[in-house]
Amino acid sequence: MSSVLSSDSIATSMLIDTHLHLDATEFDPDRDSLLAEARVAGVAAFVVPAVDRASFGRVLALAAREPDVFAALGIHPLYVEQAGDDDLAALDALLGRASCVAVGEIGLDHYLPGSTAARARQEAFFVAQLELARRHALPVVLHVRRAQDVVLKYLRRVRVAGGIAHAFNGSRQQADAFIALGFKLGFGGAMTFEGSRRIRRLAVELPLGAIVLETDAPDMTPAWGRGRNLPANLARYAITLAGLRRIDVAELIRATGENARAALGLPGVSMPGK
Repeated sequence: MSSVLSSDSIATSMLIDTHLHLDATEFDPDRDSLLAEARVAGVAAFVVPAVDRASFGRVLALAAREPDVFAALGIHPLYVEQAGDDDLAALDALLGRASCVAVGEIGLDHYLPGSTAARARQEAFFVAQLELARRHALPVVLHVRRAQDVVLKYLRRVRVAGGIAHAFNGSRQQADAFIALGFKLGFGGAMTFEGSRRIRRLAVELPLGAIVLETDAPDMTPAWGRGRNLPANLARYAITLAGLRRIDVAELIRATGENARAALGLPGVSMPGK
């Protein structure tokens, strides 16, 4: 199956990668060429979330250099052990003056074993960043791994301007709860595996208006890939999801693109090469 969309599909749709770590060191040798390949494949915009204070500058520099790259700034739950109040203050200052589309990647991760104190620290940083998002009237990009109900609890306490639940893998009930709070749900490489039955079922049964596409590159490689996940894979994810839902790929991309723009308040995006 080709990962390059037809010219007709590209002309009538807007393919947006709502989550990739383009600043990762894995992309240092060939970042520009991989971006070019993704554009040729039909990807029109890329949302790059930071994971810690050290990555803020890299993400902002990419967004400043590439007009189709958009920055999100936040402290990932797996990085809060090394973070402090000064990191939150730096984030606050950048959100106040930088051109960011969201606060992220933030959230909770209960997949890896951790102490009660470590989880409490994750929750404290999550709440602090939700409050920053509310103060700056920004949506959030959520990391939610085995912690859906706890994340939902805090989202109900600290209301923000919606956003995206990245790499969603919860239940239908949890999905509906995120949607009711104004969130879109991210689908990517996991749905390409035939064994991912719950995720594939959600990808089919959820309202199309609730879904966005993402790669999480260089992580979360698809069923056909090994090693690095690549930005150009997003085009094939669109084809995969359209096939699962039995709809035209242009319709799928148009809808998910509109969903992404609505979730993150993305400005007008030109088609690749325009």
